[in-house]
Amino acid sequence: MTNRDAFLSAAIAQARKSLKEGGIPIGAVLVNHGKTIGEGHNCRVQTGSPIDHGEMNCLRNAGRLAASVYRESTMYTTLSPCPMCAGAIVLYKIPRVIVGENRNFRGAEDYLRSEGTLVEVVQDEECIALMSAFINSHPELWHEDIGV
Repeated sequence: MTNRDAFLSAAIAQARKSLKEGGIPIGAVLVNHGKTIGEGHNCRVQTGSPIDHGEMNCLRNAGRLAASVYRESTMYTTLSPCPMCAGAIVLYKIPRVIVGENRNFRGAEDYLRSEGTLVEVVQDEECIALMSAFINSHPELWHEDIGV
């Protein structure tokens, strides 16, 4: 049994929810002062929106927040954020991102770090297995998701 952070576990639950809905298994949770204030998952397949990635969906579900709330929050995501999601993290000055894994896809981590965001990659085995299995069974959806 892994000693996983509860917020990363919640992000994984979001990823599994997306997979169950026929979507891409990427989940995210926004946390402020130890409380979840937003959850989301990749809904590109479900909504037909090219920008409905996990982190973007999480931010939308968190609703309108004061800038000060974002600046004191942490984003947990099951997969390394793509350039679009990293841009939203930087835009709202979210200071810390916990990444479940970056073996299947290494997103814009260097950009996040260059903008002062603390990025911690934990290489969670469940996150790795979930994405690996999805990419192997649905390469066309995965390539569509990352613009390949």
